[in-house]
Amino acid sequence: QVQLVESGGGSVQTGGSLRLSCVASGYTYCMGWFRQAPGKEREGVASMTMSSNFELAAVADSVKDRFVISRDDAQTTLYLQMNSLRPEDTAVYYCAAKVRDCYEAYKNGADFDAWGQGTQVTVSS
Repeated sequence: QVQLVESGGGSVQTGGSLRLSCVASGYTYCMGWFRQAPGKEREGVASMTMSSNFELAAVADSVKDRFVISRDDAQTTLYLQMNSLRPEDTAVYYCAAKVRDCYEAYKNGADFDAWGQGTQVTVSS
């Protein structure tokens, strides 16, 4: 059983920054960040391996200039550093995990097996 607990959401003004964290228990090979805004489709944001032997990360083109995905040295915590936030970034952000494959994994949320509870990010103008 994989359990994901995420935190770090909040309310910021346009141009501000937030750092999301997701602590994983149980085996994970690949983890990612997704977001869901009201009335919009779920959008993959970024993903990366949690393997100590293989580091591979990918970030969606729409946010790659502003968001950075990273992991801690123990490969148990996933981070998303979000800079230069805009109102259109407002959404519930979810972390997710899967046990195999990670190449551009953020592009297909259906392949992820475990999901966090979500954390609200609100960016006001």
